[in-house]
Amino acid sequence: MPFTALASAALLLTACGSGSAGGTDASGVAAASDAVPTTDVVSAERTDPAAARLLPAGTRHLTVAISVGGTPPGTTYLADGRTLTGQDVDFAKAVAKVLGVGLTVDQASFEAILPALGSGKYDVGASNFGVTDERRKTIDFVTYINDGQGFATREDSRLSRITDLKQLCGLNVATGAGTTFEATLEENRHLCADAGEKPYRVQTYAEPSAIWSSVQQGRSDVVMSTINGLRYAVAHQSGLKFLNAFHRLDVGFAFKKGTALAPAFQAAVDRLIADGTYDRILEKWGTTGSAIRKSQISPPELKN
Repeated sequence: MPFTALASAALLLTACGSGSAGGTDASGVAAASDAVPTTDVVSAERTDPAAARLLPAGTRHLTVAISVGGTPPGTTYLADGRTLTGQDVDFAKAVAKVLGVGLTVDQASFEAILPALGSGKYDVGASNFGVTDERRKTIDFVTYINDGQGFATREDSRLSRITDLKQLCGLNVATGAGTTFEATLEENRHLCADAGEKPYRVQTYAEPSAIWSSVQQGRSDVVMSTINGLRYAVAHQSGLKFLNAFHRLDVGFAFKKGTALAPAFQAAVDRLIADGTYDRILEKWGTTGSAIRKSQISPPELKN
């Protein structure tokens, strides 16, 4: 799909997304002509009494905050322009089914969700939040997939693989505002100066369509984003190539520090893995390479 068509779709449907985090190709990504997946993989899920008993007494309803990214498997809208759908939405709804609680899905900006958990505005956040040691200082996580950081660029770029951030020196790097990618780039900006080279410039955008526009039009040299999201974008836009996965990260539901909800959510994710719903969600969104074998509560950041 050409960029202009994708950008138009993003404007009309606020569509955005990601693809498989499996191998080195985009084989796990749906064809460009495919519509947003609508297969119902959640409603048949039943309550697991053992998991439900782990909830704090009196818990009957939860509010989850999810940001709209733009294209599948990230959160987007169905054709009605109102109904949210995406991998995170399916996982949140499936967990609520297992726990036997009602669920309100609130749309929120990505950078606003984690701070709002501490205030009690939301019970949980679900927007492909990578589990980092820095975030674990103030946030608790319950993992449900593995994704991570990667790079993509134009097909005519000389870049082939990014294994060291010093390879970005002198380049314009586009990424999402308030993300782990922005934090990683800012924290390591000194590497270029230390090596006596021109620093890279970090360009942050709130909308994925703006990121890809900057790359396609030459204002940015490379994109740093989720592995899944990059694979999807490359599969659905001409003139782009996926470079490589740079740093794998566990992804989890986010909660305020010290939450009592974590054990129940962990048990619910493990139930989904055991009964096959987990695999059906990943298959629906083309992200089977992101599967985990068992959920964890706030594990240390992966070092790879």
